Amino acid sequence: MSAEELLGTWRAHLSTARRRSPHTVRAYAAAAQRLIHARALSDWADVAGLEAHDLRSYLASRRAEGLANASAARELSALKAFIAFARSESGDPDPAPPRLRGPRIKKGLPRPVTPDEAVNLTDLADGLASEDWIGARDRAVLLLMYGSGLRIAEALSLIAGDAPLGETLMVTGKGGKQRLVPILPITRDAVAVYADTCPWPLPRDEPLFRGAKGGALSQGMVQKAMAKARRALGLPDTATPHALRHSFATHLLSAGADLRSLQELLGHASLGSTQIYTQVDAASLLENYRKAHPRAKKG
Repeated sequence: MSAEELLGTWRAHLSTARRRSPHTVRAYAAAAQRLIHARALSDWADVAGLEAHDLRSYLASRRAEGLANASAARELSALKAFIAFARSESGDPDPAPPRLRGPRIKKGLPRPVTPDEAVNLTDLADGLASEDWIGARDRAVLLLMYGSGLRIAEALSLIAGDAPLGETLMVTGKGGKQRLVPILPITRDAVAVYADTCPWPLPRDEPLFRGAKGGALSQGMVQKAMAKARRALGLPDTATPHALRHSFATHLLSAGADLRSLQELLGHASLGSTQIYTQVDAASLLENYRKAHPRAKKG
């Protein structure tokens, strides 16, 4: 069996059986490819035979190449999943991955933008585009992220048949989990404007958002549009498309939304993932207090 056959089977498993996002499939496949080539693995038995000390040695060599803690942790997670799958393919009745803990990661808080910044970013992405329909497209995608809390991959997975949007939208998120999200009038209108001005045919079962040449819009193009807008506004590099999803969560929490409802809207598997926004809200409150209170800086 060739390396390409191993990788092809692994990619198919991730995308079909596990229903991972295209971004995750690419990342996990790339990690597996590096391991296969580094260890000259030729079949599932080779992969399945890797133990914790093998992974530890391999990751040490990757760290020596400059791999940071966060990247090393992601790579370890991908490789453990790959080895567990290999053991399953090799007939192991208990295909558990090697037991190896990754490096400790200091988790930073999400960096949301303010409501005014969010609106200005979507408007500027529209105004700075090379063509009117492209600007309408970028504004619609970004409003779906800020107004409904969609991940970028979720927004780009919409098909033309989803439009025109109603007051709610059923979204398929990570792990194939579906959730119902609200659609603001401003977002509905933005998607309608884009659909009306898009020069490419939009068959109902094909992607709603299109690139300049008519193919499916890529995440990279949305990120470029956001980067252009944030530079024009003088915002930091943390003002990414995903920051709009963080802003959606933070602003709802500030307005009194409860954590359980927010968990459902975001599509988080556990409440723990949602609770981080309580820290963001508290941090924002403290920062505003320090800026506004006349004696806050005097101890």
